[in-house]
Formats: sequence, structure tokens, C-alpha cells
Amino acid sequence: MIHIRCSALGPLMTPPKSVDERLVTEDVAAILKKKVRTDEEKAILQHLLDRSLSAGAKTEIEKMAKEYVYGFHEVVTSKFMDKGLIVEPDSLDLYNTVFFTDYQKNTERKNNEWLTGECDIFVPSTKIIDLKSAWSLATFPATAAAGRDTGYEWQGRGYMMLWDVDLFDIAYCMVNTPDELIRYEQQDLHYVDHIDPALRVTIVPYTRDKALEEKIKRKVDAARLYLAEQVNDILTQHHVSAGVDKSQLIME
Repeated sequence: MIHIRCSALGPLMTPPKSVDERLVTEDVAAILKKKVRTDEEKAILQHLLDRSLSAGAKTEIEKMAKEYVYGFHEVVTSKFMDKGLIVEPDSLDLYNTVFFTDYQKNTERKNNEWLTGECDIFVPSTKIIDLKSAWSLATFPATAAAGRDTGYEWQGRGYMMLWDVDLFDIAYCMVNTPDELIRYEQQDLHYVDHIDPALRVTIVPYTRDKALEEKIKRKVDAARLYLAEQVNDILTQHHVSAGVDKSQLIME
């Protein structure tokens, strides 16, 4: 069974601009031509949009299909991602200091019928916390409103499904940037130990929504079909008759 990583849900859940042409029957085409639609017709179209993929989602899945067929995985890196990996323990320490907790990094990966994921912090029966280490003071969101991010939200909704909890927090943390990453940038944007720790953690909370989880399921089903089609198209166009083990396909 194909699983989608929670971290990849953002692109997958991007609303498509139109209903997938493969889902357009004569009845649906008639509804699409109408300028004024009934509530029932609007509901039908919304259901079909939930089963359709955006152009961006298709692009990501096409990349995945190519990686699978040719046996490679492109690792995308940046200074922002490098900092996040390097300072993760520092951000966890900062969070624990500010909130008087003793949370440890989660190391368990969970799977269900649709998703796979490994959250940062699991508070049993309560919530998931995902740590995001800001690059600099200039990019650090100082308020919850500034920290709202659709991609991170969908990632968290996936975690809430997997761990069966009702709350998810994004915790933006601002800690010192490693010297080797700062290079020629303005240093006072990166050295922050002198700032009150409470000012260096911003929490963005989300609450579980079962209706949105149903949308996730429908999008994953659509992604599975499109990914299998793309893999088979590549093999067919190159005259390669190889069976596709769809259980091994995971969208990174």
C-alpha cells in the first residue's frame, strides 16, 4: 500500500483549480456549464475537487515516479534545513526551559492506511508538538498569526491522525545559528542567547478536524492512482515490462 509522508501533505492538499477531467461525466459537465448551481450541485463538485490533484501535486508525484523507476532519491538541502537538523537539540532544550517540561525527541514512526510519519514530540493522549528552528530573527515569527503555515498545518493534521490526539502545536524556536552557516550574514540576527528565552518560542496551535482528515484520505487515494499511472507510463514508453510493487512507493 502506498503511503504519503505527513511532511509531504502540504503540496498534495493544495486545492486544484478544476475537477480532474477523468472524473467529468456528462452530468458533471452539465453542472460545470451552469453559472448558478444548487447546493447539491456545489456539493457534488466539491467532492470531485477533493478527489482531484492540483498541478503542483501532480508535479511532485511525477518526480516521485521518476525516482522510483530509476532508483534514486534526490536529497534537497539548504542552509535553512541544515540549521534545523543541527540545532534541533538546542530548540528542544529551549522549549523545555520556557515551558518547564522535560520532553524527549520522539523516535517512533507510525503508519495507517494512508499516511506515514515521525513527529518531533508526542505528549501521550494529549498532543503533538513539532519544532521549527527559525533561520534568523528576521524570519522568526513573533506571533501565532505570523507563524501560520498551510504546509505545516497539514503535516500536523497527519500526525493527529496517526497518534489519535486532538491537539497539534507548531513551536517556532529561535536559537543561535552555527558559525559555519552564518558566513557573511548580519551576525546580530543569529546570536540570540542574550534574548529572554520566552521571547524566542512562538506557539501556533491547531485542533483536530475529522472532516479535513476525510479530505486527506481522498487526496491520498487520488495520489496513489496518479503515481501508479505515472510509473506505468514511464515503463511503457520505454518498452520495459516490469511489474510495479506499489507497496514500496512512498511519497517523500
